[in-house]
Amino acid sequence: MNSGRGARGSVALLVVRPVLTVATLVAVYYLLPVDRPVDGWTVVGLVAGVGLVVGLVVGEIRAILRAKYPALQGVQALALIVPLFLLVFANAYYVLQHNVPQSFDAPLTRTDALYFVVTVFATVGFGDIVAVTQTARVLVTVQMLGDLLVIGVALRVIVVAVQHSRQRPGAESVHLLPRDQQRGDDAGERPAGEQDHGDGERSVARDGRAGEDGADQRGAP
Repeated sequence: MNSGRGARGSVALLVVRPVLTVATLVAVYYLLPVDRPVDGWTVVGLVAGVGLVVGLVVGEIRAILRAKYPALQGVQALALIVPLFLLVFANAYYVLQHNVPQSFDAPLTRTDALYFVVTVFATVGFGDIVAVTQTARVLVTVQMLGDLLVIGVALRVIVVAVQHSRQRPGAESVHLLPRDQQRGDDAGERPAGEQDHGDGERSVARDGRAGEDGADQRGAP
């Protein structure tokens, strides 16, 4: 019973924590003030945001390697790192358009900037929003390079860390079914050949014991 409650709690944690993380990041993005000019501090803020993402990747990998439930920690890491990376660039696009209206071929609201950054990340490229100025194009290029690093490096490293940590003594997996039912399902999923082989071995063992008992009875006075 306790294992069943623990499994349900783990599943609830798996769903609730990433959702709350993403919701908090999006809320901060919409509430963040942007009434500031584009200057050197804007570049510093962008670099700091990217540096924060890199630091979170390192921190989350360490947390995964120490976590009791590495898979849960891995999902939480992805729910934090990927949205934060996208929102950093969405905010940069919005600030740029807010100060230099001709940066893109269409006005950008916060939602438009978020939409644009997701289309760039997903390499969809609908073409309804296009970077026009050199500054905007450089910024989009930087994001595309960052996309490759997030998908090709950060995501891969997190998955490998989860797999490595699950082999560590003390780490546990998230089970949706009670352990007794899982053992029953595992037994039922064994190949038929293995089950027949096991039944045959047990039958031979019983016949051998029966033959020995018969020989003992005939040899008795």
